[in-house]
Amino acid sequence: MISKSNYGCMSIIILAIESSCDETSAAILKDGRVLSNSIATQEVHKAFGGVVPELASRAHQQNIIPVVDEAIKTAGVAKEDLSAIAFTRGPGLLGALIVGTSFAKALSLGLNIPLIEVNHMQAHILAHFIEDPMPGFPFICLTVSGGHSQLVLVKDYLVMEVIGETRDDAAGEAFDKSAKLLGLDYPGGPLIDRYARQGDSQRFTFAKAKIPGYDYSFSGLKTSVLYFLRQQLQQDGDFIKNNIHDLAAGIQKTIVEMLTEKLVLAATDYGITDIAIAGGVSANSGLRQAIEDLAGQHQWRTFFPAFEYCTDNAAMIAMAGYYKYRQQEFVSLDIAPLARMPLI
Repeated sequence: MISKSNYGCMSIIILAIESSCDETSAAILKDGRVLSNSIATQEVHKAFGGVVPELASRAHQQNIIPVVDEAIKTAGVAKEDLSAIAFTRGPGLLGALIVGTSFAKALSLGLNIPLIEVNHMQAHILAHFIEDPMPGFPFICLTVSGGHSQLVLVKDYLVMEVIGETRDDAAGEAFDKSAKLLGLDYPGGPLIDRYARQGDSQRFTFAKAKIPGYDYSFSGLKTSVLYFLRQQLQQDGDFIKNNIHDLAAGIQKTIVEMLTEKLVLAATDYGITDIAIAGGVSANSGLRQAIEDLAGQHQWRTFFPAFEYCTDNAAMIAMAGYYKYRQQEFVSLDIAPLARMPLI
């Protein structure tokens, strides 16, 4: 077990590594302040309409050394200055996680500094503490991404409780799959957002699942869109082309309403007025506007990370690692990545 620790006597400098899906990212954080956040994206997946796990793993292997090197140089620190290595243990694509975990373990061993595991979803929430303004405890965070949709009651930096989550598809997946049905490229979520800005969201309506409590279900939406388009295309082969903006607006409105209805319910039941949004889908303009509108109705304070910290990035991993370092929460070198990792 690595035992070196400089907590309490000098600056805390964390190198963080994120490799859960198709972005290879490394960041340097010093005493809670981000000095660098380098990201290498993978364009290869566009041709396949989604992330191909094997290709993602290979790209991580190619990118991780130059990305880490860039992060260290941009931050202006030396490897010998590092206090610890933080890495995404899960959840995510197992092959992709193995690359980041293995690199982090090797560097931790080589530098004889502590190793810190980070839950990817917890890190999304802690991205709110990278820059001002920051929410106060307790707050509710709606975490929405391509793989997850969760309502989390955040009681402290490292004390969180999932009070609601999707039972099937995530909101980001619903956006991407609906976009694919419309013939749009991957990733389709941002394209739906772009088309929706020029569309009439009231013209087309789609089914919304009625799930008790704070849980979500998005699989029915995809089926509703599929059957509707199939029926319309039988009558007009150019239906999608001629109605793309209104279709995108209707799909986006449905997903946003499903997310916000549960959020309002949870915030009301728990008496919470600090509301945070995290994850890649938090960059969606329709969702952001809906949250802002609700804030005025319910006297909420709302918090959104900067766009660069919404999607997968190592800065959020570094922030989570920083709070864990302060608690001396280190792991041994026999740690293994987890494709599924609950937020506890």
